[in-house]
Amino acid sequence: MRIKRIVGGNLESNGYIIFQKNGGNCFVIDPGYNADKFVKQIKEEKLKLTGILLTHHHYDHTGAVERLRELKECPVYMHWGDLDMYKSKVDVTMEHGMTLDLDGEEIIVLHTPGHTEGSVCFYSVKSRLAFTGDTVFNTDLGRTDLKDGSDYKMENSIKEIINKWENDITIYPGHGDSCNMKFIRRYNREFLDIIG
Repeated sequence: MRIKRIVGGNLESNGYIIFQKNGGNCFVIDPGYNADKFVKQIKEEKLKLTGILLTHHHYDHTGAVERLRELKECPVYMHWGDLDMYKSKVDVTMEHGMTLDLDGEEIIVLHTPGHTEGSVCFYSVKSRLAFTGDTVFNTDLGRTDLKDGSDYKMENSIKEIINKWENDITIYPGHGDSCNMKFIRRYNREFLDIIG
């Protein structure tokens, strides 16, 4: 899998374009800002945008969705748990275990509530990576004190899903730099406090 990261906004949110090869299909993950930058990158790589994948409903991850949809005419994907909080159109409602195809590579939707009710991670066994949104970062976890956040659900998501990933899995979070699970198990104190 090839990955292009686009950072935008005061919160420096990460958006991603993922694809296999120039001229192929692509997904955009969490376009919070800079729709035109995503479009420019897609054109440069001669890609066809087949969907916008959202890890959760917060504006810093969804702010450019409508503009990008308008420019590229593609469906928007979101987990059903975030639909009530997200006021714009969703074309495909995701659920845990659903799979998406990126030119032959399977991407698995993992429901990881805690930051929001419908937070998800996008996981690829083949590429040994996950796009984690605001569930887990390199040195901390997503906040749980907003309207539909939950400490209990975050702890469960970490124990039942994230902690089962092997050390070589690389995470691409909604803010900050990527790292592997070995790094998280060494330096992420909030993660370590949960798993003991």
